[in-house]
Amino acid sequence: MLTEFLKFFSVSSPLESNLTEAETRRRYSRLRWQVFLSATIGYGLFYVCRLSLNVIKKPLVDAGVLSEAELGIIGSGLFVTYAVGKFANGFLADCSNIRRFFAVGLLVSALINLALGFVASFAVFMFLWALNGWAQSMGAAPCVVALSRWFSDRDRGSFYGFWSSSHNIGEAITFIVTAMIVSSFGWQWGFRGAALLGLLGFVIIALFMRDTPQSCGLPPVDIYSGDVSAAEEKDSDSRSVTEYQRLVLRNPAIWMLALGSAFMYISRYAVNSWGIFYLEAAKDYSTLEASSMISVSSVCGIVGTVLCGWVSDRFFGGRRNLPALIFGIMNVLSLSVFLLAPAGHPWLDVAAMIVFGLAIGALICYLGGLMAVDIASKKASGAALGVVGIASYIGAALQDLVSGIVIGGGKTAAEAGVASAYDFTAVIWFWIGSAVISVLCVLSVWNARARD
Repeated sequence: MLTEFLKFFSVSSPLESNLTEAETRRRYSRLRWQVFLSATIGYGLFYVCRLSLNVIKKPLVDAGVLSEAELGIIGSGLFVTYAVGKFANGFLADCSNIRRFFAVGLLVSALINLALGFVASFAVFMFLWALNGWAQSMGAAPCVVALSRWFSDRDRGSFYGFWSSSHNIGEAITFIVTAMIVSSFGWQWGFRGAALLGLLGFVIIALFMRDTPQSCGLPPVDIYSGDVSAAEEKDSDSRSVTEYQRLVLRNPAIWMLALGSAFMYISRYAVNSWGIFYLEAAKDYSTLEASSMISVSSVCGIVGTVLCGWVSDRFFGGRRNLPALIFGIMNVLSLSVFLLAPAGHPWLDVAAMIVFGLAIGALICYLGGLMAVDIASKKASGAALGVVGIASYIGAALQDLVSGIVIGGGKTAAEAGVASAYDFTAVIWFWIGSAVISVLCVLSVWNARARD
């Protein structure tokens, strides 16, 4: 394993032409699983380093370290740099060594979380959390590029769906493990624990991620998979990566998918960023109870994410429109129940989180990248994800900023013996309305086809 870790700093291997077909297939099988698992585990631990603040918000407010509005500003700072970084790093990932690109991003994010466990200043929080946004933007694009480089068209949807479960794995770890750490040792250790998990992810990526088949002495995936037409098309196509990236920027269907993803991310991060806070303030749950309830959506999201790519490949011929519409409607309904149901019905909140998790898990896969990657060339997969990513996280940044200000504005000051109260009415309709608009955006690209 030390040898593999040292190879992280080495150059690519030459193509081995003396391998038999059986040897090639065995090596491909082994390395593809290493790439897939390291991408999934690694990106899940990216999420632990991104969502740590969400579990710690109420303890930070209660300790007087930060206010609700300041938390909203800090959260939006991450999303702004993340959005810009997703766009820029999506284009860079198409031309980069994705192993190093991916690992460095997680290393930086882990070190930032470690530093936040020792500070209590709004200015320092703002700067470091915004910097964390850029480091986080180095995670998704290399994973998607890796899937394009190592998996053929016929099974990309299924493995993309399996990989997308990393979002939910990271959320579940955060809302369970980080919440337990915070409840037992205080908010500082919430950041420190996330940092330790991030450093573990860096080691996993350095040991098991691979750049391209050619860097491991293997032929391109199209030749290995027997997709002769794709291989011939690749050989005869003289257009550069930059030209394919320009085609992505001129494709209106990709931009409409990006807009739909932006509104979906508003509803997604309404629960991820403020769900624990909402349950504590509006329905009187404890931090651990609220965090555990939100974790239900993350765990169920794994099921929705894992199955959505396979279902669309198996039953819809690779078309994602109809299943995306169905899951979009599920998102609207579950979010409405979660936010509008009265307190005192935990079984209803759990049921809403189950459906919400299934829906968001699938929509992250469909709107968050797969539908755009289907339309774009494989040479510009990172660019397609970058366009969707910048729109998605502009929406997430807008959500955190608006939500923090509106929630703070609806706060009733605490009096002697009476805790502060919140009026969530305005922000609830902002969250639900965004989910509805996302569904309408999906309908607008109903006839978009792969490789148009």
